Amino acid sequence: MKIASIVGARPQFIKASVISKEVRKNYEEILIHTGQHYDYEMSKLFFDQLDIPIPNYNLEVGSGNQGVQTAKTLKRIEEVLIKEKPDFVLVYGDTNATIAGALASVKMHIPIGHVEAGLRSFDKSMPEEINRILTDHCSNLLFAPTQIALENLKKEGITKGVYLTGDVMYDVLINNLKKAEKSNILNKLDIKPKEYFLITIHRQSNTDNLDNLVKILDALTESNEKLIFPIHPRTKKYIEQNNLKTHIGENINLMKPIGYFDFIWLQKNAKKIITDSGGIQKEAYIFEVPCITIRENTEWIETVDDKWNILVGANKEKIIDSIKNFKPFSQQRKLFGNGSASKKIINIISEYF
Repeated sequence: MKIASIVGARPQFIKASVISKEVRKNYEEILIHTGQHYDYEMSKLFFDQLDIPIPNYNLEVGSGNQGVQTAKTLKRIEEVLIKEKPDFVLVYGDTNATIAGALASVKMHIPIGHVEAGLRSFDKSMPEEINRILTDHCSNLLFAPTQIALENLKKEGITKGVYLTGDVMYDVLINNLKKAEKSNILNKLDIKPKEYFLITIHRQSNTDNLDNLVKILDALTESNEKLIFPIHPRTKKYIEQNNLKTHIGENINLMKPIGYFDFIWLQKNAKKIITDSGGIQKEAYIFEVPCITIRENTEWIETVDDKWNILVGANKEKIIDSIKNFKPFSQQRKLFGNGSASKKIINIISEYF
């Protein structure tokens, strides 16, 4: 059996690193990289560090507006699927690569598996939310990471082919934590555990909105805390385009994106994490690090319900107050499985055939 795996962005490379290993134990895999993330720090570095096989295809789609990027990705994926004729297609998460892969496959009557199915922020102004919903309704097998994700699918009438597998990212963290422990990133940055905050900002609602971006940067600066900020290319572009460097204080260490092992070691040892990323909210929870989310909603509502994550939007006062005062006050639950999600997913696919 031939399985085509479609990836395009940093979080998908990480998830595919464990699933690809399981796929290749029994099946032929065609790995398709759409090229949505293409900088070395955002793409090849992750393939190298996580021992992900070299992609069979790099579609080199690059960046662009939503419609343009999705259309280019759809066209080029379809061309590969026509050539390779896979028996099954795996898509991951909620990017334009995800929806393009799902649309190309469903129209060619190729069965689809969606890793990380059922996530909902209930905010359709987010491109990712549209991608999630449409992909789930196209898919034959839906791999839900949590009970809430499972319930979201049921509410939309999706009950066939739905499985609670646990979270693949949890598998990755468990498998790579020992390697991360060898990181010397703390020494390089001259910082000590629990004495710094880790920042990631990249969502369109924060980067493309000048008012929001200014409020976020001002809040970070006025906090006067030691902040480590590996900057996403998108965020860097908007800071430079709008001449916002004067809003970045000396307490903010603005640095290039870093590798996976260095990044998860920074996460594990942070005092708090400030982010607008979906996956990092979840990883903060797993590492028992308080998370401040610069959004009005989240697809990982479990982390908010457990009081380890707080939603503050781009509200300057709320951001500063949370940096100073937010403290979790509940015991964590085992929300994301037991580290065997990737094996469960491959077993389900095998049973499907």
